[in-house]
Amino acid sequence: MFGMSELALILLVVIVVLGIKKLPELTRSAGKAARIFKSETRALKEQDPPNPAAGPGNVVPGTVIGRDEDSPRS
Repeated sequence: MFGMSELALILLVVIVVLGIKKLPELTRSAGKAARIFKSETRALKEQDPPNPAAGPGNVVPGTVIGRDEDSPRS
């Protein structure tokens, strides 16, 4: 997508536009956002482990109750 020279140019433009005074605040908030995102994804993985018994597409085996077998399916 982007090479190193393009990323360096974008970083240079960001520094010039935002100013050197705002750069530490920007990097600090980006670091906080990355930590929050990482901890939330870790919590989601621990909270809801995948169920390999459900099969592909998380289909749960069971019996359908209340469906008329002669009616056409939608």
